[in-house]
Amino acid sequence: MTDALKRLSDEGVAIWLDDLSRKRITSGNLAELIDQQHVVGVTTNPSIFQKAISAGDGYRQQVHDLATRKVTVDEAIRMITTADVRDAADILRPVFDATGGQDGRVSIEVDPRLAHNTEATVAEAKQLAWLVDRPNTLIKIPATKAGLPAITEVIGLGISVNVTLIFSLERYREVMDAYLAGLEKARAAGLDLSLIRSVASFFVSRVDTEVDKRLEKIGTDEAKALKGKAALANARLAYQAYEEVFAGERFAALDKAGAHKQRPLWASTGVKDPAYKDTLYVDELVAPGTVNTMPEATLEATAARGRITGDTVRGTYAEARADLDALAALGISYDDVVQLLEDEGVEKFEASWNDLLKSTEAELARLAPSEG
Repeated sequence: MTDALKRLSDEGVAIWLDDLSRKRITSGNLAELIDQQHVVGVTTNPSIFQKAISAGDGYRQQVHDLATRKVTVDEAIRMITTADVRDAADILRPVFDATGGQDGRVSIEVDPRLAHNTEATVAEAKQLAWLVDRPNTLIKIPATKAGLPAITEVIGLGISVNVTLIFSLERYREVMDAYLAGLEKARAAGLDLSLIRSVASFFVSRVDTEVDKRLEKIGTDEAKALKGKAALANARLAYQAYEEVFAGERFAALDKAGAHKQRPLWASTGVKDPAYKDTLYVDELVAPGTVNTMPEATLEATAARGRITGDTVRGTYAEARADLDALAALGISYDDVVQLLEDEGVEKFEASWNDLLKSTEAELARLAPSEG
């Protein structure tokens, strides 16, 4: 079952699981995925925690204790989520040590309500890094306009970052610039650059979902022939940008000081359209030095049916550019699509966070000790 996953790893793609829950930790399932399915990292987001905590498995005692202490709902969420991330980081610590800090990472996101507030995002990132207190943590910061200076500031403090919600090639270049600026700040402060890591989470399937909807509306044969091409083209051109930036002089100077490249991470790799092969965004995005973070269904599908045939990214750039140009020729605005997806991404995470607040508040009330 794991031959495809092994081949994927051998091609230089780090397999991370896009899910976490206390049940997954305490049942031994996470350790099993690491041992048997080549999983070398974990990503989380507000939606994942909302689902896990709402399911309730394993949280009862901690929620009761938090209710007894009369903590605020915001503090309760922070205590619950950082506990899960800390425990997952401990399970992944051997991978972290074996890979020299490259993998064995667990990501935790800043409060999405802060996505447009630079100062608050920096403060939250510092607090999360302190609370989890594990060297193999990545703090997730969204790639909004306000997020960019926060990335520079947090990297400059020596905190490793997972930049999330990247949809556009222009914004991705700004993210890489923010990372390099952060490394330069860290170097100026005398920090050890070799201890700082970062990934840039470039979202995949949502691009096809939005573009395909617009192609369907146009309805011509020419339009329908382009369905399912936008997301791969976008991601492949992102890898081209990554190659350019990290082969440049600016990074070369940081490289000499011990800095690491910011790896591209393919996020949102679960297929949304059932007409597409369920391993599409794994099989077709194989390139060295990348991460693919998969929901469990995609991980299982790849183990069972993945077709890993080597590098499927380098050498495709001209075709990828032609696909995006063809979309533009049909009147589909790339800039409009990626901006819409960024705005929706922030809104979705905010909505999940608000749902998490409500369900946690209800659990705190239900499990609070009776007065008297």
